[in-house]
Amino acid sequence: MSLVTDSPVHSSSSDDFASYLDSKLASGSSGSSADDESDDESDHESERIKRRKVESLEILEEPEGSTSREYSEQIVETTIKQDSCSHPGFFGGMCMRCGKRVEEESGVTFGYIHKGLRLANDEIARLRKTDMKNLLRYKKLYLILDLDHTLLNSTSLAHITTEEEHLRGKVDSWQDVSKGSLFVLEHMHTMTKLRPFVRTFLKEASEMFEMYIYTMGDRSYAQEMAKLLDPTREYFHERVISRDDGTQRHQKGLDVVLGHESYVLILDDTEQAWTKHKENLILMERYHYFASSCQQFGFSCRSLSEMETDESECDGALATVIGVLKRIHTIFFHELEDELAGRDVRQVLKTLRKEVLEGCKIVFSRVFPTNFPASHHQLWKMAEQLGATCTVDLDDSVTHVVAMDAGTEKSRWAVKEKKLLVHPRWIEASYYFWKRQKEESFSVEQKTSS
Repeated sequence: MSLVTDSPVHSSSSDDFASYLDSKLASGSSGSSADDESDDESDHESERIKRRKVESLEILEEPEGSTSREYSEQIVETTIKQDSCSHPGFFGGMCMRCGKRVEEESGVTFGYIHKGLRLANDEIARLRKTDMKNLLRYKKLYLILDLDHTLLNSTSLAHITTEEEHLRGKVDSWQDVSKGSLFVLEHMHTMTKLRPFVRTFLKEASEMFEMYIYTMGDRSYAQEMAKLLDPTREYFHERVISRDDGTQRHQKGLDVVLGHESYVLILDDTEQAWTKHKENLILMERYHYFASSCQQFGFSCRSLSEMETDESECDGALATVIGVLKRIHTIFFHELEDELAGRDVRQVLKTLRKEVLEGCKIVFSRVFPTNFPASHHQLWKMAEQLGATCTVDLDDSVTHVVAMDAGTEKSRWAVKEKKLLVHPRWIEASYYFWKRQKEESFSVEQKTSS
């Protein structure tokens, strides 16, 4: 749904903008027509207003000396319009439909759709309902995409290391952005590297989803990154949300997305950014191309750019997750038996994730800090989300012992009882690749004493 392009900013009719919201929502990226139910509601409201108008005219006295009913009709027209208006949205405190100033600050601001636009909660619900029906008709869902460490990686030009200086000679031209992956934005003093496979990912995802960008970067940065990812504006249109558009500091939320949460998937590398919508989230392995990115997250290793290598195009994170998205889309539209409007993509995501380590029973050995509640640790939660059973007790039903040291008591028990002894990275890799990884690739080495 693109609501900004050719918007009637200078229109003298506020009704025009209300109609504009409806028409842009109806057309959207799927090319669908306006929703019949919304038309019925509009007709009903129109009839109600007409009845009130007639009733008011019957009791309204004409001003002294009037030779016609025109003056009375003008008064009634204005009064009825303002009194009956539901105030669906506002610009500068004025209703965009009837023009009346409304002092109450209600609803949600949608600055990325149009500067200064605030929509009332009822209007948001109506727009979501209409858009949902249109998208489902064309077998599409919503996909929210983070930028940094998910689709790309950026660094300040001042933070480029000596080992990264070779990048300055490999920067791609702005003449045809669609053919490049490494760019310098001089006006922002920034170098940006697009994640391998990202252009194919966006093309294939756009066939199944209406996509939004949602970043904690500021609006100018978000818009510049959108130009790199979508130079012809075929994927995102104006659906580019920045931290300036959020309603909670340091948090992202679906309250500023005109899509019902039952039909929304989120790709992001930071779970903490989506505390209210974790069930919609597909957590991405972070893309650390630049040295500054590694340092930001406390890694002391050399970055991909310093090693003059990159993530795999065919086996990397985006190539993996597009397969997951295709599977979710297929299940949602072709394998569920309940009514389409009653389906919930969060349940599909949960079910599919639980298949990864189904049948595994895991015991952890000295992986968590002393006195830390094991069930609260991220690895424990990851394993359970993947369908594994986690326990603190050893018995014959245990299939895996997860440890970083082969010399612990539980590790030795695993070897003796011929159980699988794996490093914690085995769980992380299975989580990010959506597939049970080969245990032998994550063996635990015996620590030698000095």
